Amino acid sequence: MDAFYASVAQRDDPTLRGRPVVVGWQAKRGVVCAASYEARACGVRSAMPIGQAERLCPSAVFVAPDFAKYRAVSAAIGEIFRSYTPLVEPLSLDEAYLDVTANLRGFATATQTARAIRAEIAAVTQLTASAGVAPNKFLAKIASDWRKPNGLFVVQPHEIEDFLAPLPVARLPGVGPATARQLLAMGAATIADLRGVPLATLSARLGRAGERLHELAWGRDERPVCPDRPVRSVSSEMTFEQDLRLTEIAPLLVPLAAQVWRGARDGEHHARTAVLKLKTADFRTLTRSVTPPQPPTTLGEFLGLLEGLLGRVELGLNTRYRLVGTGLANFYTPVGPRQSGLFCATPEPPPAAVASPPP
Repeated sequence: MDAFYASVAQRDDPTLRGRPVVVGWQAKRGVVCAASYEARACGVRSAMPIGQAERLCPSAVFVAPDFAKYRAVSAAIGEIFRSYTPLVEPLSLDEAYLDVTANLRGFATATQTARAIRAEIAAVTQLTASAGVAPNKFLAKIASDWRKPNGLFVVQPHEIEDFLAPLPVARLPGVGPATARQLLAMGAATIADLRGVPLATLSARLGRAGERLHELAWGRDERPVCPDRPVRSVSSEMTFEQDLRLTEIAPLLVPLAAQVWRGARDGEHHARTAVLKLKTADFRTLTRSVTPPQPPTTLGEFLGLLEGLLGRVELGLNTRYRLVGTGLANFYTPVGPRQSGLFCATPEPPPAAVASPPP
């Protein structure tokens, strides 16, 4: 979907159409959930501090996020997807992979199927969707961003190598600023350059991530579309546009925790374990988890566990991070009256820090 949260706001309030819209709360430590394309033209981006967004775009209209509405729209879109194929793998409220090799509507090509799906989404939701059609998930993801907003882009099998060759290595999943610098030091600024780096060198410098990048550079991705996978955890991550210190990450725990808690509540999942994930600027991944004697029963309890986990990170105050994630895991079936209302009357997070990962 195109600027999903902001587009929903513009759809439901005609006075916002054509104006820069920022989804988030105006508060001292608030962060941007999402920005309309008009706001993005001013430089506003997701996860940006609200104050910075105000300075960049004084004419922006700030609206509070409405996750219940987003989930309802997402459910309607999911029904459309499943009317074309049972092979639907949701990534978030506004994005999914579909395998339409054998679609239910009898379209001859994936491109025809994508056109029909986009048209139906527009008719049902009054929102625009962009689509990428390609032989695998990695390429389809890149293609889906190619003609945003409201676009369709197709990568045919014989076009893969030429399509990828001129792209900067930063377009590859998992390549942030630190990894891009490492690749540049190896002489790889573009994906074509990356193909010339020996696999042994990539493996020695980046480990398994280097092996994965080698495959992606040639357009190879064997991952299947996996619908209805058993839910073993609920998580949410945010990648920063600029690397942050640990103290700057703390306020972002609230919006991420809120989204995870809502996701668990909606799926009626009850979890014993809280999980915190951090990725450093040099691409090291740290995971911390805690399983308290009594499982968390409120968002506040979950957030308290995450804050405790953050305090256990011992890499130094000057270490910078490119990603933070939160999660709930170790699901169980509640027994007894104490757990019967596990997700009832969940307190909302304070407006000072409500946000979500970029849509």
